[in-house]
Amino acid sequence: AVQAQLGVDEPDYGMLFDVDDVSGAASISAAGLMQPKVEAEIAFVFGRPLQGANPSVEEVAAAIDYAVAAVEIVDSAIADWRIALADTVADNASGAKFALGSDRRKLSEVDLHLGGMEMCLDGRQVSVGVAAACLGNPLNATQWLAKKMAEVGRPLGAGDIVLSGALGPMCNARPGNEFTVNVQGFKPLRIAFE
Repeated sequence: AVQAQLGVDEPDYGMLFDVDDVSGAASISAAGLMQPKVEAEIAFVFGRPLQGANPSVEEVAAAIDYAVAAVEIVDSAIADWRIALADTVADNASGAKFALGSDRRKLSEVDLHLGGMEMCLDGRQVSVGVAAACLGNPLNATQWLAKKMAEVGRPLGAGDIVLSGALGPMCNARPGNEFTVNVQGFKPLRIAFE
């Protein structure tokens, strides 16, 4: 859904930094953000490192400790988000901030194919989707990333967090907005902007 929104035809990736983790924050400052948008995702936390340059989906799944509902706040300095893939690569995949839910689930407890997602802005539904919107299954997207990271000499390791990709269309965010993300199988995740 987001690839179509942005007019790109392949995934990209960036790095997550501790300073951008707003998990558990009562509110998120919009100061310093230019055109923030919110994406609902499923995040995976790795319990052990991945070995080899071409891990299978099954090997990726076996290395994951748990999954959580997540929100990625993306941003762009390019007017009206008229970006190309090269722009997102140059801008750390447009990543600005992220929040992880506290409801940890084993992969066997989550429907990674047909599990639904609903995002509400101030109580009004603004985005819906399913896990399959993320390259057919968020594990497929994570496998793609695992291969890319191995190619660049930085394979995924224990403790690494992977935001697997948007489950539905992203939505604009402004100060005063409150988002509630419901990903099937997880408790709701709420974030507010100030």
